[in-house]
Amino acid sequence: MTDDPPEGGPPTGGPPAAGDLPAVDWPALRAAAVDVMRRAYAPYSRFRVGAAGLVDDGRVVVGCNVENGAYGVTLCAECGLVSGLHATGGGRLVAVAVVDGDGAPCAPCGRCRQLLWENGGPDCLLDGGEGHPPRTMAQMLPGAFDLYDPTSTQEPR
Repeated sequence: MTDDPPEGGPPTGGPPAAGDLPAVDWPALRAAAVDVMRRAYAPYSRFRVGAAGLVDDGRVVVGCNVENGAYGVTLCAECGLVSGLHATGGGRLVAVAVVDGDGAPCAPCGRCRQLLWENGGPDCLLDGGEGHPPRTMAQMLPGAFDLYDPTSTQEPR
Protein backbone atom coordinates (compact mmCIF):
# COMPACT_ATOMS: atom_id res chain seq x y z
CA MET A 1 0.00 0.00 0.00
CA THR A 2 1.05 3.61 -0.35
CA ASP A 3 2.12 5.86 2.49
CA ASP A 4 -0.13 8.76 3.44
CA PRO A 5 0.17 11.47 0.79
CA PRO A 6 1.51 14.89 1.62
CA GLU A 7 -1.28 17.34 2.39
CA GLY A 8 -3.08 17.89 -0.92
CA GLY A 9 -0.44 16.00 -2.92
CA PRO A 10 -0.30 12.70 -4.74
CA PRO A 11 0.48 9.48 -2.86
CA THR A 12 4.09 8.73 -2.04
CA GLY A 13 5.91 5.51 -1.22
CA GLY A 14 5.13 3.75 -4.50
CA PRO A 15 2.40 1.40 -5.58
CA PRO A 16 1.82 -1.99 -3.98
CA ALA A 17 3.66 -4.96 -5.44
CA ALA A 18 1.91 -6.43 -8.49
CA GLY A 19 0.98 -9.57 -6.55
CA ASP A 20 -0.76 -7.41 -3.93
CA LEU A 21 -3.17 -5.75 -6.38
CA PRO A 22 -6.81 -6.85 -6.30
CA ALA A 23 -8.12 -8.89 -9.23
CA VAL A 24 -10.30 -6.90 -11.63
CA ASP A 25 -13.92 -8.08 -11.85
CA TRP A 26 -14.78 -6.22 -15.07
CA PRO A 27 -18.51 -7.12 -15.10
CA ALA A 28 -18.89 -5.80 -11.53
CA LEU A 29 -16.91 -2.64 -12.33
CA ARG A 30 -19.05 -2.01 -15.43
CA ALA A 31 -22.22 -2.59 -13.37
CA ALA A 32 -21.07 0.00 -10.81
CA ALA A 33 -20.40 2.45 -13.65
CA VAL A 34 -23.86 1.81 -15.15
CA ASP A 35 -25.51 2.27 -11.75
CA VAL A 36 -23.88 5.65 -11.11
CA MET A 37 -24.43 6.75 -14.74
CA ARG A 38 -28.16 6.66 -14.02
CA ARG A 39 -27.60 9.45 -11.47
CA ALA A 40 -25.76 11.75 -13.88
CA TYR A 41 -27.04 15.30 -14.28
CA ALA A 42 -27.02 15.94 -18.03
CA PRO A 43 -29.98 18.21 -18.88
CA TYR A 44 -28.17 19.98 -21.74
CA SER A 45 -26.41 17.25 -23.70
CA ARG A 46 -28.50 14.32 -22.45
CA PHE A 47 -25.20 12.39 -22.61
CA ARG A 48 -24.98 10.55 -19.31
CA VAL A 49 -21.63 9.04 -18.28
CA GLY A 50 -20.69 6.85 -15.33
CA ALA A 51 -17.25 5.78 -14.15
CA ALA A 52 -16.15 3.18 -11.62
CA GLY A 53 -12.62 2.58 -10.45
CA LEU A 54 -11.00 -0.24 -8.54
CA VAL A 55 -8.56 1.06 -5.93
CA ASP A 56 -5.38 -0.77 -4.88
CA ASP A 57 -6.96 -1.58 -1.49
CA GLY A 58 -10.01 -3.25 -3.10
CA ARG A 59 -12.48 -0.36 -2.78
CA VAL A 60 -14.60 0.68 -5.74
CA VAL A 61 -15.12 4.43 -6.23
CA VAL A 62 -17.62 5.94 -8.66
CA GLY A 63 -18.48 9.19 -10.37
CA CYS A 64 -21.00 10.56 -12.86
CA ASN A 65 -21.00 13.62 -15.07
CA VAL A 66 -22.60 16.81 -13.74
CA GLU A 67 -23.37 19.43 -16.36
CA ASN A 68 -23.72 23.16 -15.79
CA GLY A 69 -25.21 25.98 -17.84
CA ALA A 70 -21.74 27.51 -17.88
CA TYR A 71 -20.26 24.66 -19.88
CA GLY A 72 -16.69 25.22 -18.73
CA VAL A 73 -17.54 24.16 -15.19
CA THR A 74 -19.18 20.88 -16.21
CA LEU A 75 -17.67 17.91 -14.37
CA CYS A 76 -16.90 14.71 -16.21
CA ALA A 77 -17.65 11.36 -14.56
CA GLU A 78 -13.95 10.67 -14.12
CA CYS A 79 -13.59 13.93 -12.14
CA GLY A 80 -16.23 12.67 -9.72
CA LEU A 81 -14.47 9.31 -9.51
CA VAL A 82 -11.13 10.93 -8.63
CA SER A 83 -12.82 13.18 -6.07
CA GLY A 84 -14.46 10.11 -4.54
CA LEU A 85 -11.09 8.36 -4.46
CA HIS A 86 -9.54 11.10 -2.35
CA ALA A 87 -12.67 11.70 -0.24
CA THR A 88 -12.67 8.05 0.84
CA GLY A 89 -9.01 7.70 1.76
CA GLY A 90 -6.93 8.03 -1.40
CA GLY A 91 -4.89 5.23 -2.89
CA ARG A 92 -4.08 4.34 -6.48
CA LEU A 93 -6.52 3.36 -9.21
CA VAL A 94 -5.86 -0.12 -10.59
CA ALA A 95 -8.67 -0.33 -13.18
CA VAL A 96 -11.41 1.97 -14.49
CA ALA A 97 -14.63 1.36 -16.41
CA VAL A 98 -16.39 4.31 -18.11
CA VAL A 99 -19.82 3.87 -19.71
CA ASP A 100 -22.20 6.01 -21.73
CA GLY A 101 -25.97 6.29 -21.32
CA ASP A 102 -26.49 2.93 -23.02
CA GLY A 103 -24.00 1.20 -20.73
CA ALA A 104 -21.43 0.85 -23.52
CA PRO A 105 -17.74 1.53 -22.85
CA CYS A 106 -16.82 5.16 -23.41
CA ALA A 107 -13.27 6.47 -23.81
CA PRO A 108 -12.32 9.28 -21.43
CA CYS A 109 -11.56 12.70 -22.88
CA GLY A 110 -7.97 13.97 -22.83
CA ARG A 111 -8.45 15.96 -19.61
CA CYS A 112 -9.83 12.91 -17.85
CA ARG A 113 -7.07 10.67 -19.17
CA GLN A 114 -4.62 13.00 -17.45
CA LEU A 115 -6.63 12.81 -14.20
CA LEU A 116 -6.66 9.01 -14.37
CA TRP A 117 -2.93 8.96 -15.14
CA GLU A 118 -2.08 11.02 -12.07
CA ASN A 119 -4.23 8.83 -9.83
CA GLY A 120 -3.50 5.44 -11.36
CA GLY A 121 -0.30 5.78 -13.33
CA PRO A 122 0.77 4.22 -16.60
CA ASP A 123 -0.28 0.68 -15.62
CA CYS A 124 -3.85 1.56 -14.61
CA LEU A 125 -6.21 -0.43 -16.85
CA LEU A 126 -9.11 1.07 -18.81
CA ASP A 127 -11.98 -1.23 -19.74
CA GLY A 128 -12.17 -2.12 -23.41
CA GLY A 129 -15.64 -3.65 -23.14
CA GLU A 130 -16.84 -7.17 -23.83
CA GLY A 131 -14.58 -8.94 -26.30
CA HIS A 132 -11.92 -6.23 -26.19
CA PRO A 133 -8.87 -6.31 -23.94
CA PRO A 134 -8.33 -3.54 -21.42
CA ARG A 135 -5.78 -0.89 -22.34
CA THR A 136 -3.23 0.69 -20.04
CA MET A 137 -3.19 4.40 -19.41
CA ALA A 138 0.24 4.42 -21.09
CA GLN A 139 -1.51 3.21 -24.26
CA MET A 140 -4.37 5.69 -23.88
CA LEU A 141 -2.16 8.69 -23.08
CA PRO A 142 1.32 8.36 -24.55
CA GLY A 143 3.63 11.11 -23.39
CA ALA A 144 1.47 11.99 -20.38
CA PHE A 145 2.28 15.08 -18.35
CA ASP A 146 3.87 13.67 -15.19
CA LEU A 147 5.24 15.96 -12.46
CA TYR A 148 6.24 13.44 -9.85
CA ASP A 149 7.73 10.02 -9.33
CA PRO A 150 5.22 7.95 -7.30
CA THR A 151 8.08 5.88 -5.88
CA SER A 152 9.76 8.98 -4.44
CA THR A 153 9.49 9.80 -0.77
CA GLN A 154 9.89 13.51 -1.51
CA GLU A 155 6.91 15.83 -1.85
CA PRO A 156 6.17 17.01 -5.38
CA ARG A 157 7.30 20.52 -6.26
